[in-house]
Amino acid sequence: MKTELNDNLKQRWNDLLARNPKLRIRDAARELGVSEVELLATGCGDTVTRLAGDWTALIREFPRLGRVMCLTRNDSAVHERYGVFSTEIAFFSGMGQVVGTDIDLRLFMSHWHAGFAVLERDREKRLKHSLQFFDFDGTAVFKLFLTEGSHPSVYEELVKSYVSPDQSAAQVTGPVEKAAPEKPDSEIDVSGFHVGWKSTKDTHEFFGLTKKFGVSREQALRLAPEGYAWRVELGVTKALLERAAGTRTPIMIFVGNAGCIQIHTGLVNNIKPFGAEWLNVLDDDFNLHLYEPGIVSAWVVRKVTGDGFVTSMELYDREGGNVALFFGKRKPGQVEDEAWRNLVLNLPRLS
Repeated sequence: MKTELNDNLKQRWNDLLARNPKLRIRDAARELGVSEVELLATGCGDTVTRLAGDWTALIREFPRLGRVMCLTRNDSAVHERYGVFSTEIAFFSGMGQVVGTDIDLRLFMSHWHAGFAVLERDREKRLKHSLQFFDFDGTAVFKLFLTEGSHPSVYEELVKSYVSPDQSAAQVTGPVEKAAPEKPDSEIDVSGFHVGWKSTKDTHEFFGLTKKFGVSREQALRLAPEGYAWRVELGVTKALLERAAGTRTPIMIFVGNAGCIQIHTGLVNNIKPFGAEWLNVLDDDFNLHLYEPGIVSAWVVRKVTGDGFVTSMELYDREGGNVALFFGKRKPGQVEDEAWRNLVLNLPRLS
């Protein structure tokens, strides 16, 4: 029965592609009413190889692959970063980080449920090799693609080392734990939250602060102390990126999902809208694709650190999920770039 169902799904996907050859797998899965990983798994034994093993050990091998492209996305943002993995890779308490000039990642390994090696053709019919990882609900958390600067022999070695004995075309999925419903504002200790916000010494403390007071991310901004967070007009991202490009102001762009946060640090140059829906950064080593209809609020946020205020611009979707974060380039111990701060503080507030 499972074989028949998987064959039927593969045929439905082929029929869909025949009608729309440029349809991406994530969109095809949504149209077919299945998860992306279920659709991908129908290629096992052909163009897809299911992997198994210790993902942390596999990730530690990524520097050997040479120059790659890393892709992390959510429903409204796609972050693509090219470069070579550094060997500064660490894992602790179910979390991991890759710190490097090119590739900068924060990893949440409980959401790395399934992995695959994939051979496919892009829209220009060129062959692409990739490693793709998925959450238990079938949502992609991270993808790595080989480039002309990669080492295919290392890729083949890793695939052989981590190949799973199970190459069936079926992939088991299930629900993942969802965030708790947002509490009413009346149940929040707002005065205590204000004291906590003003007492932080590092931006990384903000997540713990929201947990301590039981507030969602966007609720925290709504309940922020006066002058620490405010909404700005939708559509400001284009102006922000264009001004950063025009003034040669280096920035940091964070895009993430439950399993991975990917960070670009540096300049942006080529800002290109596409139609009324997509805003893109199309640079040699970094691409960003923002689906603007999926963004329902934009905020300027000021957090307190031991080095003074750190200012960000943050985008949220209709479920209150974070789409992307924008900061000025800085490291702990450094004062925030004044040029970046001025760019953000001059964005038009929502009237």
